[in-house]
Amino acid sequence: MFQPAIPIGGYAGWKVFDRSAAKQFDAFARQASVQRDLAYMRENIAKIESPADLIADRRLLQVALGAFGLEDEIGKKALIRRVLEEGTEDQKDFANRLNDPRWKGFAAAFGFGNIGGARTWMSSFREDLAARYLERSFERAVGESDQSFRLAMNFRREAKAIASGASADRVGWFQIMGQRPLRAVAEAAFGLPASIANLDVDRQRAMFEAKSEQLFGEKSPKAFLDDKNIETAIRRFFARSAVETGPSNDVRGAMALSLLGGSGLAAGAAVGLIVSNATIR
Repeated sequence: MFQPAIPIGGYAGWKVFDRSAAKQFDAFARQASVQRDLAYMRENIAKIESPADLIADRRLLQVALGAFGLEDEIGKKALIRRVLEEGTEDQKDFANRLNDPRWKGFAAAFGFGNIGGARTWMSSFREDLAARYLERSFERAVGESDQSFRLAMNFRREAKAIASGASADRVGWFQIMGQRPLRAVAEAAFGLPASIANLDVDRQRAMFEAKSEQLFGEKSPKAFLDDKNIETAIRRFFARSAVETGPSNDVRGAMALSLLGGSGLAAGAAVGLIVSNATIR
């Protein structure tokens, strides 16, 4: 079983890990269990012609959801079906109204509800799904050794994806606020307390904008188009985590694991479908 080489924790450990991450990823991808999952997906994905077909094949659904970081949502069959059936071409489609952009990416990739229809027969789709699954599965494996590293890896990818979106200026901070792993890194990087989740969502966004402008000279999430800004955020996340949780890997890992356990926010943080409905119009 793959065990990532993480000699030390914190930002120093992150930099050491980052230098060897590509080689470690290759070792992870060669594992027999990973290759079996990919072989099963490649053999069966073209047979999937509807959302019902995908939901009926739990093993394939695990790969499909895992490719978009949604593996913990596998029990939400009604939500999965609706997201896939409606597609993404109308702003009123369910996936577009959810604050978590992973669902939109999931629905758009499969294409069931869009004009072009299912893309499961395409070799390009199959290989893109395999690549996504490998990347996120590797992150989960790293997280078993240090969940803070998984948070950092997730932030580096997802923050840039949000920053690249056409609506980043309008809804980007809501998307970051609505995903607990992203929010945790951003709050730590900006020195914001988790308690701000109890404030009005527009006030929360204003606080993120102000901190971003102070740190990066840019109030929009588009600041994360710059890799240097992403790295600065990650460095500050590790620094604050070390101060707040102390040197215990167990405590730090437990905290990060709880953040990665789902996409919802704590009670009182009304960032979700209601906010998305208000901001995507």
